[in-house]
Amino acid sequence: MKKWFGAITAGLMLASCVPATPQYRIQKEPGKYDSLSEKHKELVQKGQITRGMPQDAVYLAWGRPSQAFQGSKNGRAAERWDYAGTQAVPTNGFYGAYGYGPYRYYNPYLYSGYGIGPEVAYVPYRIASVWFIENKVDSWERAR
Repeated sequence: MKKWFGAITAGLMLASCVPATPQYRIQKEPGKYDSLSEKHKELVQKGQITRGMPQDAVYLAWGRPSQAFQGSKNGRAAERWDYAGTQAVPTNGFYGAYGYGPYRYYNPYLYSGYGIGPEVAYVPYRIASVWFIENKVDSWERAR
C-alpha cells in the first residue's frame, strides 16, 4: 500500500511539472492552432500577441488567464483576461508550541516554546491584462 501511495504521489508531482509553453499548448490543441492565420501562428509560437488576434490565439500564446471579466464597451461585448503571478515577501511571524515529548506514555514531560521567526508570504500581483472586443484583442498590457 505504501509503495502504491509513493508511486501515485510521484506521478502526480511529475504531472504538475509539465511545462506551460506555447509549444505545449499548440500540441495539446492543434485544432485551435490550425484555424489561425499564418501571422498569428508565428506570433503564438513566440508567445506574443497583437491587436485583432482571436481569444484562442491568446490562450495558445499566454495560457489560461487567472481571472476573466465580462462587460460592455461602446455598446459591444467586451471581456478582460488577467494573468497573475506571486511574489515571495519575507515577514516575521509569531509561533508557539505546547505539547508532550516523545516519551509521553512512559515518562511524560511537557514542553512549550514561543518566539518570533522568519516566514515567507506569497502575495499575488497582476502580470498582464488583455481586453477583447467581440472576441478579438482590442488592447493589452504587460508588466515589465
